[in-house]
Amino acid sequence: MVDELHLKNVPKATAKRLPLYLRYLNMLQDSGVTRIKSKEFSELTQVPSATIRRDFSHLGELGRSGYGYDVAYLIEVFNEILNTDEEKRIVLVGFGNLGKALAKNNFRRNNNLNITAVFDSDPAVYGQKIDGHYVHPMSELKQVVADLGSTVAISTVPSQYSQSAVDQIVDAGITAILNFAPDRVDVPNNVHVQYIDLTTELQTLIFFDENYQKKLAERLG
Repeated sequence: MVDELHLKNVPKATAKRLPLYLRYLNMLQDSGVTRIKSKEFSELTQVPSATIRRDFSHLGELGRSGYGYDVAYLIEVFNEILNTDEEKRIVLVGFGNLGKALAKNNFRRNNNLNITAVFDSDPAVYGQKIDGHYVHPMSELKQVVADLGSTVAISTVPSQYSQSAVDQIVDAGITAILNFAPDRVDVPNNVHVQYIDLTTELQTLIFFDENYQKKLAERLG
């Protein structure tokens, strides 16, 4: 449906927005909407319509001028790209407060994304079952990953220990890592790392909100 050439040329910023688009498209389909234009989709997603059109253009001819986009077709395309119909068994490394919160939520919006094993370096929790999850020691990571056939990991290990944890994750055969430590880690070229920096995200949010409030006050003033 989407050829390999198009996928190779998809910018990272566009790729990060695809799950957002898919979530809203599923909501539209559940509401009985069969067709939507970029302007209408922009109002729903809060993504500029020009950005939506540019993002979609990276994936081929998804719509027609004057007609808009077929919702069911877009869902089919994004499902194929994001592999949401295929179960992903995810391992979680670091079972502190953040790790426990992630495991408890366990991607409720997508039944095919599942945290199936958790690991920690604290001997005090080895072998315990906490919130329904058995806690493995890091020494078992390689074997468990092989048994599960996992390729995706989430690391909530603090920055000072992040490189060591990621080294063990990579050695276990994981090729995709979501890292909640903002500091960059060294990984082989075949391993992809996505960083989640909550402080930066919050500061960015505050920046845009304050600028919006200033512009609003100027218009009203």
